[in-house]
Amino acid sequence: MELQTKIPLEKQLEHQIDYTSNVLLIGSCFSDNIGAKLDYYKFQNVQNPFGVLFHPKAIETLIHSAVSGRTYLEKDVIFHNEQWHCFDAHSKLSNASKEDLLIQLNRQVQITHQQLKTSSHVIITLGTAWAYVFKEFNQHVANCHKIPQKQFEKVLLSVEDIVFVLNNIIDLIRKANPYAAIIFTVSPVRHLKDGFVENTQSKSHLIAAIHSLLNANKLTVSQSLFYFPSYELLMDELRDYRFYNDDMIHPNTLAINYIWEKFKWVWCSDTSTNTLKKVETIQKGLKHKPFNSNSLANKKFLKHLNTQIQELQIQYPHIVF
Repeated sequence: MELQTKIPLEKQLEHQIDYTSNVLLIGSCFSDNIGAKLDYYKFQNVQNPFGVLFHPKAIETLIHSAVSGRTYLEKDVIFHNEQWHCFDAHSKLSNASKEDLLIQLNRQVQITHQQLKTSSHVIITLGTAWAYVFKEFNQHVANCHKIPQKQFEKVLLSVEDIVFVLNNIIDLIRKANPYAAIIFTVSPVRHLKDGFVENTQSKSHLIAAIHSLLNANKLTVSQSLFYFPSYELLMDELRDYRFYNDDMIHPNTLAINYIWEKFKWVWCSDTSTNTLKKVETIQKGLKHKPFNSNSLANKKFLKHLNTQIQELQIQYPHIVF
């Protein structure tokens, strides 16, 4: 008896992710979830240099700033609630010091620029098609920073708008790096503050735009554009509230692990899967708490663990525990 409708997935045979790969993840908080897995298993990656970015325009702004070598200046930040903020970045970058915020912004732009040039894979997770425009500057913002809502206009990006923005993103990435595989995905996190119907409309715009873009580029093999169905996995395979956190909006650890296993099967090479198992064994060993830290058995265990780490680091010097 089948109790799930399974999404058919195909193993990626080219552009596989392994321990020589360098991955850049940008977008909705689901990028952080997958990025945390890559961190745990010691893959080379950089996650959300400007913090979580929910809509396509915000992602385009970051990539354009990185590729053009933009320098953020005093005119690019605002003061609100005793903090300095930038409309292009998530509030996690906000700072009580204007100078420190500008230093951080420009450092993250440089990191993004360098990562774009060296990435083997760029994973872009779109969260919503709803965007906010700061009326005073007529500027799309990545985050409203709890500034009163009356100062913003809420707009729904059309499918055509999103296709245009995604094409710009691809062109910018290709300008910095012609060879990186670009993987699009849609976050399964529902933006219910926009409304139930409005969230569905938003997700449908994102999905339609991505597939319109992919279909238009099917004959262009050199584009290396892909889609991973993280949204569909949660909505269709895991259609049960036991896979959600208490807020009934965000996927819980079980759901994230499930989707990670699917992502790993599709994108990770067989050799990387073998290394991944070694990393997991070491990670579990490092968390081991002995009854007697001075016992001969524990000293032998730690010596063996250290040998495993050294053997792995000889093969992959970037791995640090």
